[in-house]
Amino acid sequence: MTTPTTPAASLRPAVFLDRDGVLNDVQIRDGVPVPPPNVGEMRLLPGVVEACTRLHELGYVLVVVTNQPDIARGTQSRAEVDRMHAFLQERLPLDKIVVCPHDDADGCTCRKPRPGMIVETAQRLGLDLSRSFCVGDRWRDIEAAQRAGVTAIYVERNYGERKAVGADAVVPSLLDAIPFIESHGSQRGGPVSDAAPRHVKIFADGADLESIVSMSERPGIAGFTTNPTLMRKSGVTDYEAFARKVLETVTDRPISFEVFADDFPGMIRQAQLIASWGPNVFVKVPVTDTKGNNTTSVVEQLTAEGVQLNVTALLTLPQVERVTQALAGTRGAVVSVFAGRIADTGRDPLPIMAEALKMTSAQANVSLLWASPREILNVQQADDLGVDIITVTHDMLAKLGLFGRDLDDYSLDTVRMFHNDAQAAGYVL
Repeated sequence: MTTPTTPAASLRPAVFLDRDGVLNDVQIRDGVPVPPPNVGEMRLLPGVVEACTRLHELGYVLVVVTNQPDIARGTQSRAEVDRMHAFLQERLPLDKIVVCPHDDADGCTCRKPRPGMIVETAQRLGLDLSRSFCVGDRWRDIEAAQRAGVTAIYVERNYGERKAVGADAVVPSLLDAIPFIESHGSQRGGPVSDAAPRHVKIFADGADLESIVSMSERPGIAGFTTNPTLMRKSGVTDYEAFARKVLETVTDRPISFEVFADDFPGMIRQAQLIASWGPNVFVKVPVTDTKGNNTTSVVEQLTAEGVQLNVTALLTLPQVERVTQALAGTRGAVVSVFAGRIADTGRDPLPIMAEALKMTSAQANVSLLWASPREILNVQQADDLGVDIITVTHDMLAKLGLFGRDLDDYSLDTVRMFHNDAQAAGYVL
């Protein structure tokens, strides 16, 4: 089976940086900071180049997350903002700049103090929020950091506005934040988390093209799976066109596409067609048809033809035994046992998965896949058992950054979330 050997423990820590007042200087109007009006007025603050260089050397991903509401207000153009960011990227080792162009009235999820920019970027880039930091000079930055679950560092600029509350550190500049980041980063495991899974390969499970493209940039994603249900939910109307579009991006990792015929000749014909789309394609074949007839003969014929299969929707050990035997001689195959659905019935899937692993391990080139996980704990359980692969939905992938997080810290973040949301709602008793 052609899967990469990159370990799943590749989630990286980041430093999320506010732009105005942290990287570049601001103008003050009525005690409130405002961004420079154009790129010609951009001035890096003292020590910023040194600070960013040091953070880059430490292995942190550097992401700028900036509110730019003047775009929505019509007093600044997106083109000029882009020129300002080109100015920054020419001078600083930044990995990404994320912009919220909205104003408060727009009700978006990205404008700080909402955590959207941080959380969504973490999901797209494979970042470990539990080991990440956010540096900002306004209360919005600190609250966004707290909501996202990252360590908040407040750059005190003494503006005449609402002060930030509850920051983990208060410093006069980005450069002064480096010692805090160095000491606390080492306490949290540095750039690689020892708590992350070490054996099990993570396959991203979904059918949203944009998300698949972004996931393909993450080295910790070892493969991809889809199914007709996910495709329908994502609005896919042309099955083959969608698959071929995905395969333009996913070229170096296995990806599964499923047959949907319900008769055996139809399954074989569709499987042969799907397999022709690329050398990294695995064809999903259900363990039975819709009448409950075993697809063993289909699996045997396609295996003999050299088709890489992902036999899916297994829930019992007799099914695993039958399918594994039918895969004899395969050049690469996956057996997908739906552990999450087993758990949905009130049964413990762990003993079943342990026995299933013994069966698949006895057959050359066959991998066991833990399908339909219900929580991130399942990733650790699969890893502990020695399961080869686990599928994780795109939504769940963002939570992988919580592996090994200190529970006292997580408790404090939860308390802060409740408190901040009550304040934001203006509740009074």
